[in-house]
Amino acid sequence: MVDITRLSTTQPDFWESLEQLTGWDSQPGVELERAVAEIVDAVRRDGDAALLEYARRFDGVEAATAAELEVPAEQRRAAIQDVSPETREALEVSAERIGAYARHQLLEPWRFTEADGTVLGQQVTPLDRVGIYVPGGKAAYPSSVLMAAVPARVAGVGEIIMTVPAREGSVPAVVLAAAEVAGVDRIFTVGGAQAVAALAYGTETVPEVDKIVGPGNAYVAEAKRRVFGKVGIDLIAGPSEVLIISDGQTDPDWVAMDLFSQAEHDEQAQAILVCPDPLYLDQVQASMERMLPDLERSEIIRASLAARGALVCVRDLTEAQEVANRIAPEHLELSVAEPERLAEGIRHAGAVFFGRHTAEAVGDYCAGPNHTLPTARTARFASPLGAYEFQKRTTILHCSPEGASRLASTASVLARNEGLTAHAASAEYRLGGEAK
Repeated sequence: MVDITRLSTTQPDFWESLEQLTGWDSQPGVELERAVAEIVDAVRRDGDAALLEYARRFDGVEAATAAELEVPAEQRRAAIQDVSPETREALEVSAERIGAYARHQLLEPWRFTEADGTVLGQQVTPLDRVGIYVPGGKAAYPSSVLMAAVPARVAGVGEIIMTVPAREGSVPAVVLAAAEVAGVDRIFTVGGAQAVAALAYGTETVPEVDKIVGPGNAYVAEAKRRVFGKVGIDLIAGPSEVLIISDGQTDPDWVAMDLFSQAEHDEQAQAILVCPDPLYLDQVQASMERMLPDLERSEIIRASLAARGALVCVRDLTEAQEVANRIAPEHLELSVAEPERLAEGIRHAGAVFFGRHTAEAVGDYCAGPNHTLPTARTARFASPLGAYEFQKRTTILHCSPEGASRLASTASVLARNEGLTAHAASAEYRLGGEAK
């Protein structure tokens, strides 16, 4: 039997129960915070020596020098031949689609000229060097390589450095093949908080970067939080989430499998179905009961659904919108007859999937939009990873003599109100518009 919470908006304590179910504390525990601080400080202080020690302690990798932690270029090139033709084609198709989507996201420079000749604008430049963290715990994740590296390459990043933990002393060929397809420049078999620290501060072997992106476990998330400010980061990722709103007309098997597809990530993943038809919720649960035993990761799915899954009955689809906005899910499927209309009331979601035929799973791999998304209600203020994350904006101001004089009067008044008289004087020197 599938153990999953049933909720209804008619319950007097519904919103409290929903908050308890969906709440996720992204703050680390004291022990984890202390452990990550120790690792980050050691790598910052001791560089390669610390990396070698942590590689031995955590990954069982006995390397004499840190250079041995870098994947040779010939091994990466060979990986393309080691994967099946079908896998290579899938990687290439996915990379092309991700790149095509990312090109639409690129920020553009702009300028405009005021009547007095003053020019204002924005300059856009790519980051010099970025680090992408690729998880390597319970599975291989070539999709994470593509989703991080392809937009960076599209944005024009100068150098892409990748870190990935070595499982049993090696990196799966499909991950290396994905890196080759995506145009990664260098790969280091380093994982965990130590990888994040190495990218942030640099070691004798691993170059320091300007920004670190990519998902990871709690140690990786805390390390990213700790090094933020020295480098940029994309976001602090929590467990994966999917919220499906259905009108009760989609095949229950489809919806059940969509819920499973997120629940199989790990035991903390969250899968929720919202529908105004209680009989349909019963049908989906029956599909889950029938289909779950045949899945390879059934035990993970079962644990995930029991801990954080839910079937929610609402009064109507308008109330379903309210539930979705409260949860602000990472992934939102609108499995209804008029998804565009329903989407008009959605304000908070990392990615929205329209219609019965749009499985969230295709978004994870090859549709084009990025699968690195805000979780744990951060979709209220955060956005998906995209090409724009690898660009930075610089403001431009070129005052004409007339414009300098006009602006100086206003700046002087405001500066003197703040007690910053040198600021005021600096502006006042330009009054009159003529160079002295």
